[in-house]
Amino acid sequence: MRSALDPRARLGQDRFMHIRTGLLCLLLCLFPLRVAAEDVLLRSSSLLPAAYDSYLALNLKLPPQNRTLPLVGDRGLRSGGQVLRHLAGQQAVNGFDGVIYDNRDHGHSSLPEELFPRLDRLVYDKTLRKARADYGLAGKILLPAVVFGNSSTSVTTGPAKRSLPRLAMTSPGGPERSAQLYENNHLYVYPEHRDHDETDRFPANWPYMLISQGSSGSDQPFLAALAMTLAAFPPDTFAALRDNRLIAPTLQMILRRGYAPVRSRAAYFTALAHPVVFEGDALRPGRMMGEAAAIRPDAIPPMVRLRVEQDGFGEAEGLARLSERLFDTDGAIARIWRNFDWSREITVSAAATRDPNGRALTFTWALLQGDPARVRIEPLDPEGSRARIRVAWHDPKTVLTRDRTGYHNRSLSRVEIGVFASNGVHDSAPAFVTVFFPDHQKRVYATSGAGGMRLVSVDYDAIGRDAYYDPVLFWSAPWTDRAEYDGAGARTGWTRIGHDGNTRTLPPEIGEGVYQIERLQPERPYLIMP
Repeated sequence: MRSALDPRARLGQDRFMHIRTGLLCLLLCLFPLRVAAEDVLLRSSSLLPAAYDSYLALNLKLPPQNRTLPLVGDRGLRSGGQVLRHLAGQQAVNGFDGVIYDNRDHGHSSLPEELFPRLDRLVYDKTLRKARADYGLAGKILLPAVVFGNSSTSVTTGPAKRSLPRLAMTSPGGPERSAQLYENNHLYVYPEHRDHDETDRFPANWPYMLISQGSSGSDQPFLAALAMTLAAFPPDTFAALRDNRLIAPTLQMILRRGYAPVRSRAAYFTALAHPVVFEGDALRPGRMMGEAAAIRPDAIPPMVRLRVEQDGFGEAEGLARLSERLFDTDGAIARIWRNFDWSREITVSAAATRDPNGRALTFTWALLQGDPARVRIEPLDPEGSRARIRVAWHDPKTVLTRDRTGYHNRSLSRVEIGVFASNGVHDSAPAFVTVFFPDHQKRVYATSGAGGMRLVSVDYDAIGRDAYYDPVLFWSAPWTDRAEYDGAGARTGWTRIGHDGNTRTLPPEIGEGVYQIERLQPERPYLIMP
C-alpha cells in the first residue's frame, strides 16, 4: 500500500486533480454559473385587459433581492457605480427591491447583467414572444412593479419611417398608453434615430419617456444612470414614490436637474434642462444618485396634471379639415397649427395637481422653446395653477447645436411651454404644452391696415420643393394660395396659383371640407383640388 508521501501516489492524485479540474471547466463552459439575479417570467395567461387596449400582469411576482450578489459589479464601477457603493455604505438604500428591467430589442442593446447583478430581468413566454409583445415600443403591458427598459429599434420600412417615440406620438392610442406607463412607475429609453439630426421632427415634447441622441446603443448610458438612481433611493422614499405612482416623474426630475448644462434652480426652468432629446455624455449619474439619496418621503415632488379649459385650436381646420388636437394627456398637451390665423389662444389648468403629502403648491410656466415676442403666458391666479397662453405663427428656426461629434445646424418648428409644481422642497418634473407648425409650408404674414397681422400667402407644394413632411400628419398640394382682402381688411377670396403658373379665383371659404387626401404614394400624400 502506497503512502501519501509516495511520489507515485502524489503523481496519481495530481493526474486526478487535473482531470477533475478539466471536467469542471468543461461543465462551466457548457453550463456557466449564474452570477446575476434570476429572470422573471411573464406568462400570457396572467394578462388581464386594461385601458387603452393594454393589459395588466396582475400575477407577476418578483423574487426577493438576492443579497449574496453584489449590488454593483466590477464593470459597473466604471459607469459611476462607486458612488452607489459609497452611498450603500453610508445609509440604507433600496437597491433593486421591486425593480425590474425590460429589454425590448431581443438583446440588441441590453443592459449588461454584470453591471448590476441583483437586478431582475423580465422574460416573456413563448406565446408572448410569438406575438412580438417583447419587442419594440412599450405600452401594451403594465407590470405590478417599478420598471425601466429600452428598445434600441425604430420603424425603418414602409412609408412612415420614424423613431419609436415619434411613433408613440403619432399613433392612435400611443400618447394615452405612454402616459399610462409613466403614471404607473414605468420609464423607457429609445433612440431618436434620424428624427433629431438636421431637423427636429418630433411633433411634441413630453415626459413619458427618455429619448437618446443617436441610434442603436445610444440608450446605454441612460439605462445605467436610471438603474443606479433607482437603487440609491432610501427604502422608505422608494416605497412612498412607488405607492403614489411617482417613480417615473421623480426620475425625470432628477435626471433633468442633474443634466450637465443645468447648474442652478433657475436653469432648471429653461430649455437647458428639458430638450426633447438628451445627450448621453451630458448625464451625471453621480449627481442623480446624490439627489435620489437626499429625497425624504414627506417631501417627494408631485406630478403636474393638466387640463384644457378653453381651446382656440379646432377639430377641423385647414383645407383638409383635420384636427389640430394631436393629444390631450395629463402630462402633455400637444397641438398642430393648421388654421390660417396669425395667433391662437388656449387656457390650461394645472389645478388638478396634488402634492402626495398635502403640501401647498406653486406653479411655474416657462417658455422653453419659441420666440418670446410671439408667445404670451398669463397666469390667472396667485398660485399660477391656471394660465392663458397666446401663440403667434412661427416660421422654422435654425439653431446651432453641439453634441459629442461637434457643432450642427438643426431646424426647429415647435413652441414648448413647461409647467412645474413646487412643494417648497422640490420642483416637479415638467408637464408640457406644445404647438407644432407645418414647416413644409411656406407662409407669408404681413401687417394689415388695422395694425394686426394677416396671412398673405401659403405655398403648399412641399413635393415640388422636395421638402420633407410627416405623411401621418400632413400633406402636400401643387399650388400656392394668395389671400385677397377688401379695404376694411376682410378676406374676400383667394387666388390659387398652380405649379404650372395657371391661376384660379376662389371664394373666402376656399372650398374647405371638399378636398381629399390622395395616398397613392403613402410616403407623400397630396391634396386633390375639387
